[in-house]
Amino acid sequence: MSLRVFRRKGSLIYSYAGTVAGRRLRGSTGTTDKKRAARIAAKKEDAEWDRHLDGPEAVLTFPQAVELYLKAGKSDKYLDKIEDYWKDTKVKEMTRGAIRQSAIEIYPGCSGATWNRQVITPTQAIINHCASLELCSPIKIERFSFEAEIKQPVTLEWLNTFCDHARPQIAALALLLFGTGCRISDARRLDWHEIDFQRRAVAFRKTKAKKQRFAHIAPRLLVALANLPRDQKPFGTPESTLRRWWDADVEAAAKAVEGFDRLTFHCCRHGATTGLLRRKIDVVTVGKLVGMSPQQVIRTYGHAIDDPTLADELFDTSLTQAEPELKKINGLE
Repeated sequence: MSLRVFRRKGSLIYSYAGTVAGRRLRGSTGTTDKKRAARIAAKKEDAEWDRHLDGPEAVLTFPQAVELYLKAGKSDKYLDKIEDYWKDTKVKEMTRGAIRQSAIEIYPGCSGATWNRQVITPTQAIINHCASLELCSPIKIERFSFEAEIKQPVTLEWLNTFCDHARPQIAALALLLFGTGCRISDARRLDWHEIDFQRRAVAFRKTKAKKQRFAHIAPRLLVALANLPRDQKPFGTPESTLRRWWDADVEAAAKAVEGFDRLTFHCCRHGATTGLLRRKIDVVTVGKLVGMSPQQVIRTYGHAIDDPTLADELFDTSLTQAEPELKKINGLE
């Protein structure tokens, strides 16, 4: 065996060191038992020969892939359950079909949207990150089909009612989401030094799209932010807590106002986009104001007005103006 096991001075734990296939290896076995340490060193040596003879893909495990992914500064969202599922599986054994099946087993009974978002997308991202490091082959996994849920956009009327019944931090959050079109993740990362009260601007530096952007702060939002305590980030509270408070404040508004809709954080982003479009602002400008592409605005965030009678405006004729002609057609004159 090329790797020898030994104990460093003053330590009871065995280490290993040596050269395998021209590569210097050293590390801790994590055990005080010499026989077990020798077996661990032997496995390390075998793995190194596999890597040398068959390439890094032969030995790369999913936990190792996740570690590399996180070291690159990637998000750890949804990874716990995925790691628990795959354990020490080698990446080369994770087929497209097996990954799709893992989504069904990790989140049984959920929608295709959930399987795609919480399993398929992060798993593919991890493997393809390692592929970019030339440690494995890239993978493309077929997404599950699903019927997209149509979000109801927040209106100014809804926002006013909600803020009347919401605690200050949640009211300020709603105003920020609606007034800038940012996501809840952007809001939670926001720190006080990124808010310029004099210039009435807020900097979102780490957005989902990995692009920094600046948004204008309307006077009402400015006041709401200024009145928040400064001992922590404006919205640094755990997202689960913010959601619980949001739902409680929505419930309070619903009890006070009959017919009040129970809308979510993300409905504010839809509301910002739709509200600007309905004020006849062009789609390119809307995209710039809320931090998305014009294509996103059209495809996802712009909502049509549910009023078929708007077609009357094509003829620039009101119903009152047309009444005389209608009466003739109906034989009333």
